[in-house]
Amino acid sequence: TGLPLCQVWLMLTHFVLFFPQTAPPTVRIIHSGHACNVEEERHTERVYTIREGETLELTCLVTGHPRPQIRWTKTAGSVSDRFQDSSVFNETLHIAKIQRTQGGRYYCKAENGLGSPAIKSIRVDVYYLDDPVVTVHQSIGEAKEQFYYERTVFLRCVANSNPPVRYSWHRGREVLTQGSDKGVEIYEPFFTQGETKILKLKNLRPQDYANYSCIASVRNVCGIPDRSVIFRLTNKTASPSIKLLVEDPIVVNPGQTVSLVCITTGGEPPPMLTWVSSNDSLPQRSVMKGGTLTLPAITSDEAGVYSCVASNNVGNPAKKSTTIVVRALKKGRFWITPDPYHNDDHIQIGREVKISCQVEATPPEELTFSWLKNGRALRSSERMVITQTDPDISPGTTNLDIIDLKFTDFGTYTCVAALKGGGIPEISIDVNISSTTVPPNLTVPRGKSPLVAREGDTVELECLVSGKPKPIILWSRADKEAPMPDGSMQMESYDGVLRIVNVSREMTGSYRCQTSQYNGFNVKPREAIVELIVQYPPTVEPVFMEMRQGLGRPVVMTCRVLRAHPSRVLRFEWLLSNRLLHAGAFDAQRDETEYTIRSLNRDGWGEYTCNVINEAGAGKCTFQVTGKAYPPEFYYDTYNPLWQNRPRVYGFKLQWTQMNPNAVDRIVAYRLGIRQMGLQRWWEQEIPVDGTINKGELMTHNLTELIKPESYEVRLTPITRFGEGDSAIRIVTYSGEFHCSFEEEPICMFTQDKNDDFDWTRHSAATRDTKYTPNTGPSGDRSGSRQGFYMYIETSRPRKEGDQARLISPFFNVAPKNPYGITNPPAYCFGFFYHMYGKHIGTLNAFLKQKGQTASEGLVWSLSGNQGDRWKQAKVSIHPTSSFQVVLQGIRGPGIEGDIAIDDITLEEGECRDPPPNKYSSLDLIHVIYSGGIISKSRSDLDISLTCHK
Repeated sequence: TGLPLCQVWLMLTHFVLFFPQTAPPTVRIIHSGHACNVEEERHTERVYTIREGETLELTCLVTGHPRPQIRWTKTAGSVSDRFQDSSVFNETLHIAKIQRTQGGRYYCKAENGLGSPAIKSIRVDVYYLDDPVVTVHQSIGEAKEQFYYERTVFLRCVANSNPPVRYSWHRGREVLTQGSDKGVEIYEPFFTQGETKILKLKNLRPQDYANYSCIASVRNVCGIPDRSVIFRLTNKTASPSIKLLVEDPIVVNPGQTVSLVCITTGGEPPPMLTWVSSNDSLPQRSVMKGGTLTLPAITSDEAGVYSCVASNNVGNPAKKSTTIVVRALKKGRFWITPDPYHNDDHIQIGREVKISCQVEATPPEELTFSWLKNGRALRSSERMVITQTDPDISPGTTNLDIIDLKFTDFGTYTCVAALKGGGIPEISIDVNISSTTVPPNLTVPRGKSPLVAREGDTVELECLVSGKPKPIILWSRADKEAPMPDGSMQMESYDGVLRIVNVSREMTGSYRCQTSQYNGFNVKPREAIVELIVQYPPTVEPVFMEMRQGLGRPVVMTCRVLRAHPSRVLRFEWLLSNRLLHAGAFDAQRDETEYTIRSLNRDGWGEYTCNVINEAGAGKCTFQVTGKAYPPEFYYDTYNPLWQNRPRVYGFKLQWTQMNPNAVDRIVAYRLGIRQMGLQRWWEQEIPVDGTINKGELMTHNLTELIKPESYEVRLTPITRFGEGDSAIRIVTYSGEFHCSFEEEPICMFTQDKNDDFDWTRHSAATRDTKYTPNTGPSGDRSGSRQGFYMYIETSRPRKEGDQARLISPFFNVAPKNPYGITNPPAYCFGFFYHMYGKHIGTLNAFLKQKGQTASEGLVWSLSGNQGDRWKQAKVSIHPTSSFQVVLQGIRGPGIEGDIAIDDITLEEGECRDPPPNKYSSLDLIHVIYSGGIISKSRSDLDISLTCHK
């Protein structure tokens, strides 16, 4: 072919099929942020502690194939913590600058459709310590002789913290403890759980006037240092007192600038002054300087009670308040009351009529009213009685009673409202009294009830109101206690029309219109009912569904009606693109319609639409019928790049399974695209597929000629008779090393030797059986985590001395077979961590096993005996000349306390740098393989003689 033999060999091995590989999910939570401590609680719960302000980072490690979907959720914590209302859909939960309210239990859930979802939780405890605050309280009581006073002082120290804080007291440099001074008591009340935070000084003495320091401590948990505060107690120490240099209340006009001045009149140490408002917060434009609060261009919304508060932590804070009143006049209205002693609501000569006028005034005591008739001032008289305030009616109301109405009394009466302080425009209300002044009448126009509208329309509900003057119309729901469209329970209308924009189906029902007494007659309200019917098109399901199917197979599409108004559905129609396939009347006995393709052909691919139609419009079900194959799923446990004996390139074994391979036509090939990250150009090739792919079947393809150390984007697309299916994309990154920490169930493609005596066991300390042998084996993985996994040999019965367990790595490609061999073999650094603790520890050996070599294996590292209860690292340089594996062999010692563990296996290109010292290193170990065993071994500084027999 003209190609190098190595390339031919790689091409022949490009495509391999393995047995089905599916697995339900498992979950493990690890941390990678600033953990103070991670400990176990009740065996199942992990508690993760972190200092406030640091970064929380939790990673959810999952196994299972297909790749599980991951979701982080949270319960507990503060109500203000928004995390509990949402979810995080990725492996790592990252919270920068974590706050105390964000503590609580976090859950990681993984599911892939196989078996039950896997769920793990971890409790996050946020540690913090605030600065302590000392407050001083004095009690003065009479002694029994009544000729002197005993002064007792309490110093109380409080600091917010997690975990609970402990307090200690100092006077100057002297440490104060209970009993160290007869004049001092240190309280240990029950509610403080034994914490010493109250210092009592009995009957103050001269030496008690000193500097007191309170030290709050959480005992350096999480590296949180102690915090302290100093309070100086003198014979002048006193609680604060203040004085306001303002009136109460302060009445101002809108737009004025108001300054509130507060000064201290006592207190030691000097008090701090602050201002607070009854409106929860001070206005945004307010300016506070010293004890002066300035409110520029004040508005009505900024009226309220303003309080000056002085605090110096001695006794109770001092507080004085003033009220700011902003003048205002608004909402003028009137009503006419006919003679109450007659049933007739009309105004008649010789009868009594009362005109009432009401406004909202601030302050109400400044409100004044005046009356005009036809523009001329009107004074109270025997027939024209003016009442400024009526106790039976709400404040701000004036009445004009016209007794024995005469023809000359007809005219325009004007009510004028003003404030005594001035600066606010007057409100004038005109009321016309004449022979045409008649009470209201309310009707619904013909054809306006019931009113039928379609959802989304703008509708106008209308009530005709007659009478003079026309009153305000109040609209409300008549059939149920429900809010109106604007959210209120009642809406006002001055023209009798209720306008609803974008009407919805929920607004169907009865609406009441009724006259208000305001701006009209104070008579029994007139009312009418308007019916509103909102029609809407059928609501159907599914709104959209993708249906993948192979040629020649049947396809059944079902469109279901959930609700509609009118509920009598008129007809349905099925379309492919815009071509009508089938139409008809909807069966009133059923709530669905079906369309069946008996045998799907190429013309049958496309978008099918089912329109279900009533008077209001159409509901639409859409079905996308396609033969497009589902995307492949990359196998998550693909191990690190395969090396080749060429300095600038590397290879990678791509592995995947096919999602739902039987849902569509047989996949005949995959289109593989690959491009170097950062470049635009894709290189593509086809990978043929022989036979039918089974669900879960693992497929592999070797990527070669990848340039070190570049990363590549790989795109894999299945191909059927339909054409290309959905693609899957992954990133291949060159790492330069193989690393396995045994965290995943497939253990990085390591396998157990079928010819040994027993197997290595994958294990974590958190799940360790209570029957395990004590005084041997590790209490956590190499990183110290009880949740982390490692491999170990269990030496309890039925194991006996000399039994061996062998763990074999996957193959690492140095180079393909070459008839000329490799003249300059590359170097690799093989490393691992080991734990050999127990009085019966046997031997741990490491072998290099090369492909195609008759000598089979070579010992490269060995260690025997108890090495202590700690993890140690081993590193050894190896020089393979062909594809190779490494073998780790554990040999059982003379007793049951002989568990050997290994973790974090690495293989890196190049010689080992700074290998740890070891009794038998690759440099000083000489071995000869004979009949599968070692016949002699010795250090390099000894004279040895070897005899080789054929």
